[in-house]
Amino acid sequence: MPRVIYIDAQGGEFEAEVEVGQNLMEGAVDHMIDGILGECGGVMSCATCHCYVDPAWVNKIPPASEMEEDMLDMVIDPQDNSRLSCQIDMTEELDGIVVRLPKSQF
Repeated sequence: MPRVIYIDAQGGEFEAEVEVGQNLMEGAVDHMIDGILGECGGVMSCATCHCYVDPAWVNKIPPASEMEEDMLDMVIDPQDNSRLSCQIDMTEELDGIVVRLPKSQF
């Protein structure tokens, strides 16, 4: 099963297996990764699953939709590699993807 490496704001690293087809927010919630809440359940209405995709992986995921970009405008400390983890579906090709979690935004 493909894995995701979540790195929290303090530099703690957590590896989690995430099923193909599941999104990175669901994987974080299922593995109780602090820093991703996913309060809206993945319908892009809260941005509590904001993450920073490691630069090495940015071009390997589909670009953000206009709706996702609008939600990212509301996060604290948005960056060029900011994404909503609920919008990144796991694939075999993303095995080992690294996402960094922002300082507490809640």
